[in-house]
Amino acid sequence: MLIAGEWVEAASGKTYTRANPATGEPVGEVPLGDERDAEHAVAAAAAAFPGWRATPVTERAAALRRTGGVLRARAADIARLITSEQGKPIGAARAEVLAAAELLDWYAEEARRVYGEWIPDPLPDRRLLTVRQPIGVAAAITPWNVPVSMVARKAGAALAAACAVVVKPAEQTPLSALAVAEAFTEAGLPPGAVNVVTGDPASIGGVLLGDDRVRAVSFTGSTATGMLLMRQAAGTVKKLSLELGGNAPFVIFDDADLDLAVAALAAVKFRNAGQTCVSPNRVFVHESVAEAVTARLTRSVRSLHVGNGLAPETQVGPLVDHAALAKVERHVADALDRGARLETGGRRLTGGEYDGGAFYEPTVLSHVDSSMLIATEETFGPVAGLLTFSGEDEVVAAANATPYGLASYVYTRDLGRAFRVAEGIEAGMVGVNDTRLSAPEAPFGGVKHSGLGREGGRQGLDEFLETKLITIGI
Repeated sequence: MLIAGEWVEAASGKTYTRANPATGEPVGEVPLGDERDAEHAVAAAAAAFPGWRATPVTERAAALRRTGGVLRARAADIARLITSEQGKPIGAARAEVLAAAELLDWYAEEARRVYGEWIPDPLPDRRLLTVRQPIGVAAAITPWNVPVSMVARKAGAALAAACAVVVKPAEQTPLSALAVAEAFTEAGLPPGAVNVVTGDPASIGGVLLGDDRVRAVSFTGSTATGMLLMRQAAGTVKKLSLELGGNAPFVIFDDADLDLAVAALAAVKFRNAGQTCVSPNRVFVHESVAEAVTARLTRSVRSLHVGNGLAPETQVGPLVDHAALAKVERHVADALDRGARLETGGRRLTGGEYDGGAFYEPTVLSHVDSSMLIATEETFGPVAGLLTFSGEDEVVAAANATPYGLASYVYTRDLGRAFRVAEGIEAGMVGVNDTRLSAPEAPFGGVKHSGLGREGGRQGLDEFLETKLITIGI
């Protein structure tokens, strides 16, 4: 682990093995950190914070840009590490590393634009102004599905705001996060500005949430865990930014360009084997085009090649582990038992190249309804469930009939309808005739049970800044 600028083993001396989800073979041994390591990391960040805060913004920005340069230079090697730990196709893994570098470049630029305000004062003998200052030590708890770019997105914003950071990566992808930590150290960040602790989430998270020196926590993961973190953070009144679960609707109206809509649906639904927070979970298709959409999507999905993500021909890799595979199987079985129709897929892949891996055949289900698990829970797997609708108000109500509100998608040629539906859907992000929701320049996040706060864009720095009012009597 990286603590106070040193590469250290866990205080317990214990390790755990991370296995490749495509083969079951070991990828590496990782320190099994606990509360002692977390306390060490928090202390290191607290000690480094004053110096990092005092570092001129141009130097902080340059360090972030250098880190992005290291990631670009090592993109091929880090991509192989991501694929070996997490399973996504190697091309997608390399794109993730390059996206992480872009995020660091963006925050390097935004670090120079942390502006305050001069406020007109009704009193003639007083002046009002604000400055924005770093909140202090920040903790970043990152997910396994985008293990490199999420470290860059969270830590990059915190460092740009002049905070010191403790990163706790997901247990499934610690090596990918440590590769980013190595890039930060090679870029010349001072010891303790970035720390990475791997291991037990309960004991490490307990310290990050309970230690008063940690003033902000950024978490990406399940809603249940996010709620737990909110309760744990209450004792020290921490600032929280949470990107949590989703149940994304993908709405295809009868006037949509069906070829465009289906191609986009297949791309976003089966990316990373359906294991992204913005993957559509409920596909609403107007009843007049349901048959055509089902046929087009089924043809497209049948052509997808499933395999080890390291193979260049692979388009869909394994699920992250066998627990994720079992959840997909349970959702598909429930849907079929309740009357859904299997159009393609619907089975675990075994034998040959699939032995030892957590592979599931890309699947399309039609005649899905809102009573099925696949429409009410986030499947997080390579399964598209199609529901039908007849009217605009009906589908907006159906899209909103969930406690979640992260991503959503609308395909229509009607400009008025596009605005009405985009404004009516309760979600933090809406793609209209587009599925590319993530960009360094744009805010990313959800509403309702999908989270608090935003990452990316100028709003991403706000999660790590405090606004201070200064009054001056004249």
